[in-house]
Amino acid sequence: MIDFRPVFQIVGLILCLLAASMAVPAVVDLIAGHWEWQVFVVSAGVTLFFGLAMMLGARVPVRPLSVRQTYLVTALGWVMPCLFAALPLAFGPAHLTAIDAVFEATSGLTTTGATVIAGLDRLPPGLILWRALLNWMGGIGIIVMAMAVLPVLSIGGMQIFRIQVGTANDRATPRAARIGTTILSVYAGLTLALAAALWLAGMPSFDAIVHAMSTISTGGFGSYDTSLARFDSALVDLIVCLGMVLGGLPFLLFFLVAQGQVGRALRDQQLRWYLGLMALGAIAVSLWLMIDRHSEPLTALRHGAFTVVTVMTGTGLTTTDYSDWTGLPAAILFFLTFVGGCAGSTAAGIKVFRLHLLFANARVQLRQLLRPHAVMIPTFNNKPISEEVLESVMGFLFVYVLGFAVLAMMLGFLGLDFITAISGAASAISNLGPGLGDTIGPGGTYAPLPDAAKILLAGGMLFGRLEMFILLVLCVPAFWKQ
Repeated sequence: MIDFRPVFQIVGLILCLLAASMAVPAVVDLIAGHWEWQVFVVSAGVTLFFGLAMMLGARVPVRPLSVRQTYLVTALGWVMPCLFAALPLAFGPAHLTAIDAVFEATSGLTTTGATVIAGLDRLPPGLILWRALLNWMGGIGIIVMAMAVLPVLSIGGMQIFRIQVGTANDRATPRAARIGTTILSVYAGLTLALAAALWLAGMPSFDAIVHAMSTISTGGFGSYDTSLARFDSALVDLIVCLGMVLGGLPFLLFFLVAQGQVGRALRDQQLRWYLGLMALGAIAVSLWLMIDRHSEPLTALRHGAFTVVTVMTGTGLTTTDYSDWTGLPAAILFFLTFVGGCAGSTAAGIKVFRLHLLFANARVQLRQLLRPHAVMIPTFNNKPISEEVLESVMGFLFVYVLGFAVLAMMLGFLGLDFITAISGAASAISNLGPGLGDTIGPGGTYAPLPDAAKILLAGGMLFGRLEMFILLVLCVPAFWKQ
């Protein structure tokens, strides 16, 4: 039988940290003279009570977690904070229903960026900051999960990074604790650097902090309904675009750069594919804007490149409403929605490295047809790809596509139109945020959707963020048996 005590202890610690983070928006509202600081204090007290109860009621000597305990910790470590993070949204000035509050909190922590709130301009600063904090904390959780959990559980081919990180003969790779400390320092440092750059570019200091947190986490929660179009600044767009690109990079590369191994970082094939796909998409969309919409070259490049980057990284910040784009750009954006960023980044989606592994395997298969007796092995970063990794990637891709199809059909069954159902399912499972159409497009919100659709979409956000199998394995009866 599974020993739940270590699971409850870790989840309780996460809730205590969540409660402590609620003090930040409470102080901001108190200084600004808004009564809503009381909502954050009460919400923090409730969250802290349950967190301490789980920690103290399940005290157990520290020991390594089993595989089943790791699955439970990862699943509950995301689901429980989503429920408690919804408290300030439900009882605060946003006056959201329970389902809307959970939807908004889930969207924040999974760095999806989908929202049910209209009129962000009228909300108190504490609530705006809380949404950005959810994005930022979710980004940290994603990096930790991608580096410490998914490689150990061998989900979706992520075990290939456990081999790279944990090789004893690699002198450039120190202990995991040192790697983690460096990466978290880089994450915080990039946030501060982005905030300073946005402030120097003319953005108000509070907005600069909010957008810096939502940019580096590729979360997309902003301060205004019109997103970055509110500022109408090419320099601000450029800084945010660069921040989104950095957020979609594997954070292990930042560690290599910090160790002086710039050349090794630049030779990473995942990095080349990531930047290459992004550049090709930006060029194609920009050319379409110049030819079809008769935009000036610099304007077309500004909006085309920004939109491609925000969609591919799953950030969701916008400079223009692209919901009416048709033909080539719509196809490119829909494809990039599923591609996502790099493994070990805050971005979601299928991940670039999986596409590279599938391409490498397909190329070997094609060459094998021409030379049947030759021995050919696909490689990634000049290392052979094992059959186990390829099978994991193929299984992940099948479940990803199946999950998208099922979610889209269920949304259609609830009465949503084709565009809303398809784009909503893709947005949720890829943790993008805005969909297409008048309802959930860049200029709309998810508020008009029925509650059942919001529940399905919130589940899709968690499903995509937790790499599918972490939730699916909990549904297998054998998991709960000894």
